[in-house]
Amino acid sequence: MLCYACQPADHGAAVIRLAYLQSDLHHLPAFVALEKGLYREEGLTVETAGIFKAGPELMSGFSAGSLDAGYVGLAPALVAAANGTARIALIAQVNKNGSALVVGKDSPVNKPADLMGLAVAIPGHATIQDFLLRKLFSDAGIEDNRATVITIKPPEMISVLSGGQIAAFMAWEPYPSLAVTNDTGRVLAYSQDIWPDHPCCVLAVSSAFLEKHAAEVNALRRAHRKSIDYIENNPVEAVSIGVKYTAMDPAVVTLALGHIQFDEQLSSSRVLDYALTLNKLGYTGIGDPPSFLQSLLHTSP
Repeated sequence: MLCYACQPADHGAAVIRLAYLQSDLHHLPAFVALEKGLYREEGLTVETAGIFKAGPELMSGFSAGSLDAGYVGLAPALVAAANGTARIALIAQVNKNGSALVVGKDSPVNKPADLMGLAVAIPGHATIQDFLLRKLFSDAGIEDNRATVITIKPPEMISVLSGGQIAAFMAWEPYPSLAVTNDTGRVLAYSQDIWPDHPCCVLAVSSAFLEKHAAEVNALRRAHRKSIDYIENNPVEAVSIGVKYTAMDPAVVTLALGHIQFDEQLSSSRVLDYALTLNKLGYTGIGDPPSFLQSLLHTSP
């Protein structure tokens, strides 16, 4: 396998074009790194090149060649890479857990089986929320669980739930916590209860950028690690930064962060489990998943 980290980097005026998801607290490490100058500490020039509403949309930025790096869900990243629509490398994990299934505050739904025949929203197919909902239904012995699943961007889910167009939604934080805090919904299941310590978001880079700027990619990884350390050691400041980037109340951000575990260590075995599941669901057709992941994961040094 080609050792990108061993290659000399092009130290020209490389600007890293970074993207993340709108108001997604999973991507707090990016917000912290931008606010606290952690990219600059590593000698990097980083500009926000896109703020997307869902992972598949962000991956289209990689496909178009308009992004060098992005905070994105593992699922859409794997699907785009496996289907050849984006050439990327995964250089770090961002978080584990951090999603929830929410029903209306006064909903009669008390268990997964109660949702059959009702509309349930997810951010998109082949997202981690799609997988979590499928797993929840499967564990409950429910078949044909896609019949009533629809896609809605998370920023729009709460208003659609309160309007009665859907019975539930599966979304990333802080939207579940916002629904609880504003008395619109209640959590039926947290993602850590569905799949404990599941991988969620990752830091991905364009393969073309990695090939030319290996040293900068290593510096980006270091800034990411520093950011996670900062969140752990400065929880009050982390909440303030989360509030700034989500425009949500501190109570919402504080509640949401209690359900997110930031961790840069990406487990290859957990990623392999997920890749095999995507194959099984028909979203990908990876012929040799271990080899595919070996070429995709660049999580050290």
